[in-house]
Amino acid sequence: MRHKVLFISSWYPNKTEPTAGNFVRRHAEAAALYHDVEVLHIAENAGQTRKLTLEDMMMGDIRTVIVYYRKSHNPLRNAVRKFKAYRKGFAIVSRPEIVHANVLSFNMLFAVFLKKRFKIPFVLSEHWSAYQKENHKDYGRVFMSIARYIGNQSTALLPVSNDLRLGLEDLGIKTPATVVPNVVDVGAFKPGERTPDKEFVFVHISNLVYYKNPEKIILAAVKLYRAGYSFRLEIGGDGDVDALHRQIKELSAEFYISTFGLLTREEVAAKMASANCFVLFSDNETQGCVLLESLACGTPIIAPHVGGIPEVVLPDFGILVEPKNEESLFSAMKSFLDGSIVTAPAEVLREFAVERFSKENVAKQFDAVYQKVLAR
Repeated sequence: MRHKVLFISSWYPNKTEPTAGNFVRRHAEAAALYHDVEVLHIAENAGQTRKLTLEDMMMGDIRTVIVYYRKSHNPLRNAVRKFKAYRKGFAIVSRPEIVHANVLSFNMLFAVFLKKRFKIPFVLSEHWSAYQKENHKDYGRVFMSIARYIGNQSTALLPVSNDLRLGLEDLGIKTPATVVPNVVDVGAFKPGERTPDKEFVFVHISNLVYYKNPEKIILAAVKLYRAGYSFRLEIGGDGDVDALHRQIKELSAEFYISTFGLLTREEVAAKMASANCFVLFSDNETQGCVLLESLACGTPIIAPHVGGIPEVVLPDFGILVEPKNEESLFSAMKSFLDGSIVTAPAEVLREFAVERFSKENVAKQFDAVYQKVLAR
């Protein structure tokens, strides 16, 4: 039976942050395979003159209402504007039977409000590394207390990895949890042609923020090249590519390291499919959507042994390195170049991704949760 589902999220693509929470959008698209899904999102826009502005549009096949509020320097005023923005958007969306909240933050208090005021149950998907056990202390008691309250008001908890489930449990959230992973578009991300005599290519794609450590991947590549290895590193994404380009130039590495900016989904898929190895060196990841995409392309992986990554990068899918250890990263890249690492065939990696992370698989898991919640 199809139900009316309203997605709300602390992060979601919008005109001020076009790639924010794109993994939540993919979850919404999955849920829409079996249910009537609409999205309500609020976002700050410091540049607008009106306190609230509203966009009502179709993003793909999903009606999406985004309410922008004018950001103030006063936190209390911002909180009031956020609540008014949610109320304004909720007034025009279809009345949901269930709310699917995403990413625990103060914004998700609106899901609690809908539950208390209109008796609409909500489930909660969690993606944020803030809720991994080792990170709780970085966000303060007040923040974590409110997160605990919201989490315990939900009817079902849906973390994207088991590591994140354990962190939420440690926080004191007692709502029953079921791991439902991120989604990869297995139609777009699929193996490409790789000729054996072609130059070996490492690729890194991310938002290039500090904890992704792209500059350390470059340093490892330079060390490899100076040790006599032949390869190419392609590195970039929707972040500060200019800083990477300056680093590459200072190291005289333009011959074998190239950068790129923001890519379309199709361009990302093509780059991953043509690479020999995907490299990630983050300080932390709850799961890592790029890793799922790499697996769907049949491309083996080098990634740190942190968060939910070991649940995705199985022993014959690549190499897990010690986090923040540049020598470990160098050794892993060297192992690929000298042939001392043998990974599973591309079709095995892809089969794992299709069975675990396809839109259809995740849609079935969401459907089972919704049906169980609404049958109560």
